[in-house]
Amino acid sequence: NRKQGGKMKNTYIVEMKNISKSFPGVKALDNVSLKVKPGEVHALLGENGAGKSTLVKILSGMFQPDSGKIVFAGKPVSLTNPTVSIKTGISMIYQELNPLLDMSIAENIFLGREPYKKSKLFVDFQEMRRQTKRLLEDFQLKQVKPTWNMKQLSTAQMQMIEIIRSVSLNAQVIVMDEPTSSLTKGEITTLFETIKTLRKQNVAVIYISHRLEEIYEIADTVTVLRDGKLVGTDKVEHVDTNKLITMMVGRELKNLFPKEKTEIGEPLLQVKNLTVKGKFSNVSFEVRRGEILGFYGLVGAGRSEVMQAVFGIDNFESGEIFIEGKKVQVKNPNQAIRYGLGMVTEDRKEQGLVLCRSVKENIVLANLKQYTYAGQFINQKEEKAVSLDISKKMQVKMSSLQQLAESLSGGNQQKIVLSKWLISNPKILILDEPTRGIDVGAKAEIHSLMSKLAQQGLAIIMVSSELPEIIGMSDRTLVMGEGRIKGEFTGENICQDELLSCAIGGT
Repeated sequence: NRKQGGKMKNTYIVEMKNISKSFPGVKALDNVSLKVKPGEVHALLGENGAGKSTLVKILSGMFQPDSGKIVFAGKPVSLTNPTVSIKTGISMIYQELNPLLDMSIAENIFLGREPYKKSKLFVDFQEMRRQTKRLLEDFQLKQVKPTWNMKQLSTAQMQMIEIIRSVSLNAQVIVMDEPTSSLTKGEITTLFETIKTLRKQNVAVIYISHRLEEIYEIADTVTVLRDGKLVGTDKVEHVDTNKLITMMVGRELKNLFPKEKTEIGEPLLQVKNLTVKGKFSNVSFEVRRGEILGFYGLVGAGRSEVMQAVFGIDNFESGEIFIEGKKVQVKNPNQAIRYGLGMVTEDRKEQGLVLCRSVKENIVLANLKQYTYAGQFINQKEEKAVSLDISKKMQVKMSSLQQLAESLSGGNQQKIVLSKWLISNPKILILDEPTRGIDVGAKAEIHSLMSKLAQQGLAIIMVSSELPEIIGMSDRTLVMGEGRIKGEFTGENICQDELLSCAIGGT
């Protein structure tokens, strides 16, 4: 099939023509077309809710279009379910990986199509491992053994196994949805090398990402969606960053980091010599009223672990916490909330939201006692009024307060998590990766909100792996590495190289 694809250099391996799709109250796609050539890396961009996920889920057979048609290798196809899509030659790698952790790499790669012995009664595990070893060697994973369980692998290695599985299925089109969202810089480099290998093998890659710098590094062509409609398709070299942003959000974003100068007051939170063995040691810092304190470090530096200890999610072994000058015991999140802390966790889906509950229920969840009477009954009128007011202020795009959180886009989910904490009127707000996995327009909105909250006197701790965000939004930055604070940076002339050098091993 790939050889046939090689003869089709001037044609398309997949064409989605005039695709429309509606859900109750929402037109997700309106007459959208997408054409991808063999061996092309085709970036698919758009704000959260623009229709990207719906489009690729139609391609993967998860959704059926209301109208339009799909042509694969020159022939019309009906992708009625994911199995049909895979057999056609289309494979999808989701942002949230779902490997079978207690099964081996070989078993994960060949799940559902295991080679059998001649008797057809028993799986030929020796042959499965032999084929897996060859595939691992093809993708420069010689250090990984076919017999290892998936739980022994890093996130990046799991992602590589997903790619290998797709290639072993003879996929001619591989869809990658936010593939770098949980990867380190080194792992991203490995992934990009793999994508280049796929390109040489004439495999087409549809690449969804919110990181615009990645588009210029890896993609050949870019298609932009906005509000369920096709804005345009162009060669990557023909569009600069400003044009891409304008295409995505429908307006020019003059300032992605709208940091306003704020009067910084007295310390609201002081942490002294906080320690959890094996995670972090003797961590001390303070954050002041009106200040945005940035926490930077590489994956595994211990930043999130420190914040979870401060917020009472995890217990610490030694150290002290002071709020407004008074020593406090924060043994659980309920105590933290009473002391005036709020925390937007790194993983909004696992820790920040109850995905199967409504927008309204998620907003009031952390402060439910405030909206009950007789200690047992929810005051639904007040609950609705508060939820509606904050969701309007946060400009949450939703069909109603009853809409389930799982059906919202990533940016709107993040706004719901922020809303939950803002109605509790915190003094100190911890934001762990506040803009991870959300589009450039929503990022600008959240950055603007952070600046306004600081002006109102909140003390904000922002944990981020994105250097431009750290530099653009922080009044002061602490760098962590190997569970310790390795450096402190202030001033307007901090450069990315200094911060990265400190995180890697300097001071």
